[in-house]
Amino acid sequence: MTEITRVPLQPIAKGALTKLWLGVAAVALAAGGIAYATMPSSVDVVTVTAGTGAAPKGDEVVVVNYTGKLKSGKTFDEGKAVPLPLEGMIPGFTEGLLQMKKGGKYKLTIPAEKAYGAEEKKDPRTGEVVLPANSDLIFDIEVIDVISQAQFQQMMQLQQMMQMQGAQGGAGGGAQGGPGGREGAPPPPPKGN
Repeated sequence: MTEITRVPLQPIAKGALTKLWLGVAAVALAAGGIAYATMPSSVDVVTVTAGTGAAPKGDEVVVVNYTGKLKSGKTFDEGKAVPLPLEGMIPGFTEGLLQMKKGGKYKLTIPAEKAYGAEEKKDPRTGEVVLPANSDLIFDIEVIDVISQAQFQQMMQLQQMMQMQGAQGGAGGGAQGGPGGREGAPPPPPKGN
């Protein structure tokens, strides 16, 4: 016959349960602090003047006036009436623009990890470092218009025709850069009649 030995349960000491829960809470807080410290920084959008139009969608093109600065206050880029397709921008720029509305003015701060990270950007003409590695970027942005990809393509075709006509007549158009992380972003749209 098999005999089962009973093991008596020891009573919990007075206050031990409270200490156990305090320990669990301390571990949870420590884990939360570590998780918070390792979270990537987010973009910061400050509304200077509220827009009244529609907010852009991820597949649209935003026409903006902008000035890009480093934390030191040094301007590294600016543009007037520049069409910027939201697809293909640096992640922080797209994330910020999606929070803006047509007609509004904003201050957008992009942490380095949502901009160019450890990559430094140089002026291709001079070789001068324009954006040092790990730079946070600050933009003053005015959203002029939000247009569809189809409207943008029509505008680009019209502009190319005008440039070709200008090149035949001796005057050519240039392309300007933008916060899209690529050279040769589209130049400003032509002025109306």
